[in-house]
Amino acid sequence: MIKVGITGGIGTGKTTVSKIFALLGVPVYNADIEAKRLMHDSNEIREKLLSAFGEEAYTPDQKLNNKYIAQIVFNNPDKLRQLNETVHPVVINDFVEWSNRQNTFYVLKEAALLFESKSYLENDYNLLVSAPVETRIARVMKRDGVSREEVLARINKQMPEEQKEQLADYIIKNDETEFLINQVLNIHENILKGIDGKK
Repeated sequence: MIKVGITGGIGTGKTTVSKIFALLGVPVYNADIEAKRLMHDSNEIREKLLSAFGEEAYTPDQKLNNKYIAQIVFNNPDKLRQLNETVHPVVINDFVEWSNRQNTFYVLKEAALLFESKSYLENDYNLLVSAPVETRIARVMKRDGVSREEVLARINKQMPEEQKEQLADYIIKNDETEFLINQVLNIHENILKGIDGKK
């Protein structure tokens, strides 16, 4: 089973690209959605989060208190690292188990922190969806109803684009100058043939 990671900074459109791969019959594992599910369902994660963040990490009806945890980790790098070190290994294992249940030549793992979490090392290929900063800002402002400053603050907290490009096997440009479908089809064919996109 070939494992392919896909990532991109906020507003690049990685989810849109993942949907195109899904239309080609490629199963897509959304690590961010599954992480939220596991933070609710995994006893291992629950125990560690309660220990690290206190009883308020979960609401009285045992739901994850997203807002409370987000407030803590947003400006506390140590707590953010602790959160990631708790959640990422469980998500990686869940992805492996999910992959083993699929019956296709390759699967796609969509993850916002693919490179930051080092989970890209487990994949055969890794794709980066890229877009100009101004395009990304406009998309997120429209999508989330937030200010330019808020979007820039989020972008500045993410790994620099140049660093991600160095780690990616393929780069998909979502800048509205090249057709996304053509780029996805080309990469899809290359993966089936075992060719990576690095020059």
